[in-house]
Amino acid sequence: MFRCLYALPFLGLLALAERRRLGPMVSRDRAIAILAGVFFAADLLCWNTSVDDVGAGLATVVGNLQVVVVAIVAWVALGERPPRRVAAAIPTMLVGVVLISGLIGTGAYGADPRLGVVFGLGSATAYGGYLLLARQANSGGLRPATMLFLSSLTTAVVGAVVGAIIGELDVVPSWPAHGWLLALALTSQVAGYLLISASQPRLPAAITSVILLAQPVATVFLAGILLSEAPSPVQFAGVGLVIAGLVVATARPGARLLARGRQVAEPEGVRAA
Repeated sequence: MFRCLYALPFLGLLALAERRRLGPMVSRDRAIAILAGVFFAADLLCWNTSVDDVGAGLATVVGNLQVVVVAIVAWVALGERPPRRVAAAIPTMLVGVVLISGLIGTGAYGADPRLGVVFGLGSATAYGGYLLLARQANSGGLRPATMLFLSSLTTAVVGAVVGAIIGELDVVPSWPAHGWLLALALTSQVAGYLLISASQPRLPAAITSVILLAQPVATVFLAGILLSEAPSPVQFAGVGLVIAGLVVATARPGARLLARGRQVAEPEGVRAA
């Protein structure tokens, strides 16, 4: 709840600037953005539960399996057949994700790893739904802040309601928790997701999701620097496979993708405004 609540003033100012420049967002896009917020709330709730059950590293890796969810749903629901390079890269990256997770070799730990994996898969599914809905809500690529403001507001409300129902809502976090929550709001919820929202309409959904798999790779290195975690050789091999998959999936997008990006950024953006 606080992660999104603290982000709202900053996102609200940016959304107000978008409204002054482009006018109000159409009701259909507002409804989709609100629904995206429900999915994002489910993602965060599942992911935080998974962290408690299986640890931050494995929970983050399993949660990033959204690449498979997005690719399949985008193909079935949106008619976006995954490019060959993405389809070819997914198996390699999935193997890499499994190796990073510690399911093979040493490193799998937690109070209840099986339950943690279940919640991690729930997080991946919900996050895949969020990415697809957020992309549709900001289809013209011109209102990333408005979309993110509406979805974050919804996530904060859903988080508060669910937290109150299950009795785990702490409305007065102690210091330095407030500082960490504010830092999380500014870095991840505002800056990070504004970048994601701005890029989504300019790329096929499957490629956007594949690029986001860089997150578990970064987590491995940051955990080593900040938390003194020492990944095993098997986990480092998984990092190499994920990086290789990213290179394959994003290399040489081609003129057709570039043309599509221009079309979305110009004509479709004008119609949306």
